[in-house]
Amino acid sequence: MKRFQKGMPASTTPDEDIFDLGALFAALWRGRASIIFVAGMAVLAGGIYAYVLATPMYNSTAVVMLNNREEQVVELGSVVGGLGSDSSVVNTEVEVLKSRVLLGKVVDELGLVEDPEFNGSLRPPSQFTRFKRFVKRVILPSADFSPPSPAIQREATINALLGSLTITNIPKSLVFNVTAQSEDREKSARIADALVDLYILNQLEVKFEATEQATTWLTERVTDLQVALEEAESEVKDFRASTPLVSPEALEGLEIQVKDTRDRIAGMEAAQEAAQARVTALEAAETPQQKVEATNDLQLQRMLPRVDEPAIAQSFKARFGQLAARAQAELTRNTSQLAALRNSLAELERQTEQQSQDLITLQQLSREAEASRLLYEYFLSRLKETSAQQGIQQADSRTISPAVVPTGPAEPRKSLIMIASAMLGLILGAAFVLFREARSNTLRTAEQLESTTGYATIGQLPMIKASRRKDAISYLKERPSSAAAEAVRNLRTSVMLSNVDTPPKVIMTCSALPGEGKTTVAMSLTLNFASMGKKVLLIEGDIRRRVFGQYLTTEQTDGVVAVLTGTKSFDEVVTHDELFGADVLIGDKGQSNAADIFSSVRFAELLKELRSRYDIIIVDTPPVLVVPDARVIAQHVDATVFVVKWDQTQKDQVIGALREFESVGKPVSGLVLNQISPRGMNRYGYGNNYGPYSAYGAKYYLN
Repeated sequence: MKRFQKGMPASTTPDEDIFDLGALFAALWRGRASIIFVAGMAVLAGGIYAYVLATPMYNSTAVVMLNNREEQVVELGSVVGGLGSDSSVVNTEVEVLKSRVLLGKVVDELGLVEDPEFNGSLRPPSQFTRFKRFVKRVILPSADFSPPSPAIQREATINALLGSLTITNIPKSLVFNVTAQSEDREKSARIADALVDLYILNQLEVKFEATEQATTWLTERVTDLQVALEEAESEVKDFRASTPLVSPEALEGLEIQVKDTRDRIAGMEAAQEAAQARVTALEAAETPQQKVEATNDLQLQRMLPRVDEPAIAQSFKARFGQLAARAQAELTRNTSQLAALRNSLAELERQTEQQSQDLITLQQLSREAEASRLLYEYFLSRLKETSAQQGIQQADSRTISPAVVPTGPAEPRKSLIMIASAMLGLILGAAFVLFREARSNTLRTAEQLESTTGYATIGQLPMIKASRRKDAISYLKERPSSAAAEAVRNLRTSVMLSNVDTPPKVIMTCSALPGEGKTTVAMSLTLNFASMGKKVLLIEGDIRRRVFGQYLTTEQTDGVVAVLTGTKSFDEVVTHDELFGADVLIGDKGQSNAADIFSSVRFAELLKELRSRYDIIIVDTPPVLVVPDARVIAQHVDATVFVVKWDQTQKDQVIGALREFESVGKPVSGLVLNQISPRGMNRYGYGNNYGPYSAYGAKYYLN
């Protein structure tokens, strides 16, 4: 029965993105034979290389230590010696030991250019090199194959020497191990010692050169600084003579006056604004009441009640005129005073600005002169110290252990090579197995078939050793207790239980493509149902190929088409086959399209009539992805058995074929995994755990 919802492939389930470790290890376990084989071949290859092909190489190590003296710039310590102990200094010295200049000296001293081990141009050319030269002569007849120039040979020798050296620093120390590798044990010791000796000698040479360069540079620098100092002092003197300067205290007094003047201007501006407002208010007053309010004068206030009297009116007018004239005079006076204060402020600000600039210029010139004096005195003292210390330099490193001639080869490390080969072989074998599993797009187990399609697998049939379908049917009939016959019975039971309430009477077999064994499955079911004493009819629905006649002992040529077209009656064309013990309605050739024939009302009426005459009707149909006949016939059957060939039918083909049935509203009843090969199962690592067919397969499966 179906374990998944119809038509829902596993790719739509919520767990599709979960990484299944169990499946991964299962795939590796199934491919263990391949993994072991690849690992074995890798170990064999590693052993051949380690014990036969690899050239023994000898390592010799010289130990050198740095002197711990902190470096100071342009100082006595930098001349006498002085390397720091931080990581940057240590890494720098490692790079110095690897420098091409130093290695070139080693090459020249030991004559490695004449050594074939380091100068590849002295070795006989390999077969591959000869082949390349031959090809170049054919393509470019004018190609030059003369030996490289001495300069090129020397650079190539330096490259080879650099590749044979290993320079390491012992952690948390100033000690270096200088290891040289060579095919000759004595040569490896000579190279290590020569490199260390030349490295220490190079430090002394650098010290001597640095001392001479420092003395020359300091002399030139002191001379330049002396000239600069004289020029700076002269500029200060000339500026003092040409500029009437004030002291910083006088400049501060000017700044105080500027501030006071600004404060007075601010107060005067406020008074002017008040006077202007008073004048404006007086000019705007017209009535006696408004004039009293504008002036706020007590005398006018006393005269206001009697302002209608002529004498009082005259006095009121005179008094108001005096007040207006007084306000105007005050406004004029304020304006004059404000202009005078502003002129005074401008003059003070100009004087302050000029004297401030002069004072800044003088201070800057004085500072420059003082800085030149300090630099001159400093470099003069350094020049005297450096000149006094010439000739007492010492190296920053020393040898604490010379190289020793090795007693045995360091490479190849045979045990390590064997272990690495085994690990690499296991990794490559596992990668091959996983790649093969990932690239596989076929179906090998019922679980894969169900998870891919969402339909239940109702049958698993083995591959029977037979070259013809007739022989396979004969085998099933002659060996009813065989595992293959038992598998067919299991399929029959599953088909009948697909609908417990109404067991199917008309069963259709189909597949996605030709050659998947659907016809053999149909014949096997026919034989099985007939052996139960049921009256069975087998109909050849694939009237395009018409293969039943090749396997049945009948001379009948008319069949289902003749019945549907009315040319012959059903009883005239139906035959009884003794091998099946059932009736067979073969396919015959017709003028109309096969899909149109099975879409006719006559076909539906024929099946309806045959239901009353037979217990079981089995219809073998053509492939779904090739022609539409199966989808048409599916409209009239009770159960559809879809056959999938083991390890051959592609997943997308199966899904596409099932989708064709779903598109017409007739999903299949179940899937049959057909022609299962035990040898193939063993090859893929499923072994004897695949159902009841393992014992059977050893005896009856095709090789």
